[in-house]
Amino acid sequence: MTLDEHLACGITTVCRCWAVTRRDGTVLGFTDHDRDLTFEGVVFRAGTGLSAKALSQTTGLSVDNVEAAGALTGAAVTEADLAAGRYDGAMVRAWLVNWADPGMRALEFCGTIGEVVAGGWAFRAELRGPAEALGQTGGRVFQRSCSAILGDAACGVDLSAPGYRAERPVAAVEDGRVFRWPDFTGFDDRWFERGRFTVLDGAAAGLVGVVKGDRLSGPVRTVELWEALRAPVRPGDTVRIEAGCDRRAETCRLKFLNFLNFRGFPHIPGEDWLSAWPAAGGLNDGGSLQR
Repeated sequence: MTLDEHLACGITTVCRCWAVTRRDGTVLGFTDHDRDLTFEGVVFRAGTGLSAKALSQTTGLSVDNVEAAGALTGAAVTEADLAAGRYDGAMVRAWLVNWADPGMRALEFCGTIGEVVAGGWAFRAELRGPAEALGQTGGRVFQRSCSAILGDAACGVDLSAPGYRAERPVAAVEDGRVFRWPDFTGFDDRWFERGRFTVLDGAAAGLVGVVKGDRLSGPVRTVELWEALRAPVRPGDTVRIEAGCDRRAETCRLKFLNFLNFRGFPHIPGEDWLSAWPAAGGLNDGGSLQR
């Protein structure tokens, strides 16, 4: 018997199951049934208090959205994990399942978690359908600065090479975004500006920030992030800081020796060139402006 045939019987034994796959690889299963279910290698826990509104799906390219709500519990979704952003962009799959025979199931929704709101002992999460990705800008952009991300396949820089990153325990931290080390030399002043700041252990393990400022005063180094990490970082926690790139051609050529992989167009004329006119005393032979 198929699930469609089971639903046509009139008396059904169906429930809903959700699998949430976070970007760190953690997979959590939830069900509104009163007992745990297992399929596709995932245990769907009962009693988590998770529920979802009716799915809104279309046949066109409009975005299909649904909202899920649940309770904050230590065994399932915690307020600390939500605040730390560990569920941001997580993949969600939802099935209609015959709990008497989990082999009878139908995948009803596949998307990602959008905005999450937590308050009291509950949370509410927006689930975004796959058409959401169609609204994002794709392809190359014609601009002066480089369009690659430092260290990705288009850039080609190996950030694990000596001189491009450092790992060390935090010495002092202020407001969750200003970090100081009494003896952190070996890198030039402002070397890490615009670089990635990754926490490797502690309560904020796995969280990533972007370096706003990197100042070296004698042996003392102060690193400031653009915004505080959404989980506490304490002295003794190990962090990794990677060299930063401002996406300029000069930086690519001199700091990373990588100009052959530069993904920008540094010779595009600026807006002032659009309003320029020939000058009587200038060279107006139609040649290159860069000579």
